[in-house]
Amino acid sequence: MTMSAQGQQLDQELVEAAAHVARTRCRGDNHTIAAAARARDGRIVTGVNAYHFTGGPCAELVVIGAAAAQGAYELETMVAVGDRERGVVPPCGRCRQVMLDYFPGMRVIVGDGGTKGSERLRAVGIAELLPSTYVWADHQLSEE
Repeated sequence: MTMSAQGQQLDQELVEAAAHVARTRCRGDNHTIAAAARARDGRIVTGVNAYHFTGGPCAELVVIGAAAAQGAYELETMVAVGDRERGVVPPCGRCRQVMLDYFPGMRVIVGDGGTKGSERLRAVGIAELLPSTYVWADHQLSEE
C-alpha cells in the first residue's frame, strides 16, 4: 500500500501521540497500552487501557468511548503503543471486531513483525486485519 507524504506525516503524528501517552501516562500494571485515533475532522483522541483481572477495556476501546464523549464520531485511523518503549502493538481480536463494527473503513497502524527499531509500520484497513468475519450490521433487522 502506498501512502502519500501527507498520509505518512499524519500517521507518524498519530504514532507519536500514542507513544507520548504511553511514556507519560502508563504507570505500573493498570495502564500498559496507549492508543491514539484520528477523527475525520483531524482531531487526535488518546486513551490508555484499564487493565483489571475481570477484563478491563483495551486502550483502543477507551479511545472509541473518549472520542464519542468529545463528539468525534468518525474515526479514520488508530494505533496502539506499549509502555516501556515496546512500540506499536496490534489490536486484539475483540478490538478488531469492535473497530470493524463501528468504523468499517478505519485504517489501523501495525508493524511488520520485525525487531524493535527495525520494524516498519504500515496502515491497513481493519477488514484486512479481520478477514471473513462476522459483521454485526449485516445481521440487524432493517427498519422498513
